[in-house]
Amino acid sequence: MLQNELWTTPLFWVLALLFSAIVLFVRNKIRMDVVALLVMVAFSLSDILTVNEVFAGFSDPNVILIALLFIVGEGIVRTGIAYQVSEWLLKASNNSETKVLILLMLAVATLGSFMSSTGIVAIFIPVVLAICQQMNISPRRLMMPLSVAGLISGMMTLIATAPNLVVNAELIRNTDFRFSFFDFTPVGVVVLIMGILYMLVARRWLNDPNEQTNKDTSQRSMNDLIEEYGLRERTKRLVVKNGSSFIGKNLDELHLRSTYGVNVLAIERWKRFRPVYLGALGVSEIREKDILMIDISDPELDLEEFCSEYYLEMAEIRSQNFSQQAKSVGMAEITLVPESDLLGKNATEIRFRSQFGLNVVGVKRDGEVLDGTLSEISYKVGDLILVVGDWKAIAEAQKNTKDFYILNYPLEMERAVPAASQAPHAVLSILTMVVLMVTGIVPNSIAALIACLMLGYFRCVDGKSAYQSIHWSSLVLIVGMMPFSIALQKTGGVDLAVKLMLEAVGDLGLHAVLMSLFLLCAAVSLFISNTATAILMAPIAITIAHKLQVSPMPFAMIIAVAASAAFMTPVSSPVNTMVLGPGGYKFADFVKVGVPFTFLVMIVSVFLIPLLFPF
Repeated sequence: MLQNELWTTPLFWVLALLFSAIVLFVRNKIRMDVVALLVMVAFSLSDILTVNEVFAGFSDPNVILIALLFIVGEGIVRTGIAYQVSEWLLKASNNSETKVLILLMLAVATLGSFMSSTGIVAIFIPVVLAICQQMNISPRRLMMPLSVAGLISGMMTLIATAPNLVVNAELIRNTDFRFSFFDFTPVGVVVLIMGILYMLVARRWLNDPNEQTNKDTSQRSMNDLIEEYGLRERTKRLVVKNGSSFIGKNLDELHLRSTYGVNVLAIERWKRFRPVYLGALGVSEIREKDILMIDISDPELDLEEFCSEYYLEMAEIRSQNFSQQAKSVGMAEITLVPESDLLGKNATEIRFRSQFGLNVVGVKRDGEVLDGTLSEISYKVGDLILVVGDWKAIAEAQKNTKDFYILNYPLEMERAVPAASQAPHAVLSILTMVVLMVTGIVPNSIAALIACLMLGYFRCVDGKSAYQSIHWSSLVLIVGMMPFSIALQKTGGVDLAVKLMLEAVGDLGLHAVLMSLFLLCAAVSLFISNTATAILMAPIAITIAHKLQVSPMPFAMIIAVAASAAFMTPVSSPVNTMVLGPGGYKFADFVKVGVPFTFLVMIVSVFLIPLLFPF
């Protein structure tokens, strides 16, 4: 009978489509949002779902709510609230590793309760690197606590992460129950306390006996980066003499990087008896007597012949040249986000200078600086990319969280926020949203919309930054996976999963059922995003509760918590992937630390949740 049910044509095709989507997610050859769109097309062509059912996600208020919460998070960043917290953390650490670990996890979990965990981790990565440099400790000891706190922040409030909203929407759709804003908080607080205690012990497992701590306890400088990436040997100063064919042309017209492997980092030009340093942009025009600060990535270039051909003269380069240059032109280490369109491309294909006003001068992979022509290196997840540009361009790049995020930058950039004076208004807007959500005066999506309008009215965000802050690929992924939930219910897939699970563990008690749901959810999230996992698992959990004739609340909550407990591998969540490179971790490090903690969270959740939400 079971075999006949499994091979029922509609259900078989739904399961086959689900398996195909998981395979595509794991292979990561096609963007996840594109896979989601392909799923929608497949469901429409198969006649399993109607057009309205396929596009139901676009009319779901929770999808709108998630989009609005991205804007709220942008307001927190643009007004400098997040950076003020990070600066406070840096001062309050007082060279105590234990203290900074505790304060770091508390700060990240608190801020992450109201904004994207990916965004908050991106903000704190450079802060953690600065603290590690100052305290002369390895980033390996603090980067993992950072990612763990980012994931735990998703368990703190209803709006902390998309899976919570997905589970709550399924609860509302199929029952008379719903979660309130702070229903998640008791579970999140307990897991956070447990996470802090666990990481105080587990950080010792991350020590690398072959790794030496940094000798310099001051904040990283440009000179440090220059030495680390070997730029001093590659960097030269060339004076443009009268008669040079460079004069009157801009850098894009000269094609120096593609032709000779010569990358112009900055232009030194004398004005009123003092040097002025200009950023090297594609439209920067070369004048006579300009001094070009160049980086030579092609080791086979004959510099003397190059200078002779183009009427250039080599000038001495000294440490103070970098110090003077730093007043106008800076450096920063960046790394690409896991879902960036830039992955697999090189600097030439990306057009770094044209798009972002930045020059790539070094690439580090697995702790090793890569040799060869920089413009031909294709970037991978976890690569550290050293870029040079004026501070304004670096500040603009900092906002481009869809493609990459800044790892190391000067302290001045933390204060360079466009709406710092509006921070009190941002706090007022967010508090208004929370009060409206807690009291239930208006629906959550309307409360978030009111907060966004307030942020716009007070000029905490503008229209351009608001639209750019929305991670459209994440929204498309959620909308594209929603048809699976509808299709599995429509074709009997949910009932089949419920039947199999109840036959396996139903006689062992309700706690065993919760534990099985947690384990299944954690296993599925190894292959697909935690949001997609919640979309698939929430209907199963709620249907099991109906079959057992008990409250669906603990079953829905266990799915939400399990979806956020993506600690086990570096690919379980973008948060883990982001700290992989800066922390110098390997896959085994996440397994070693994440698997035991996941089981601890499961045990605590299975027994705590029924106390908070009785069966």
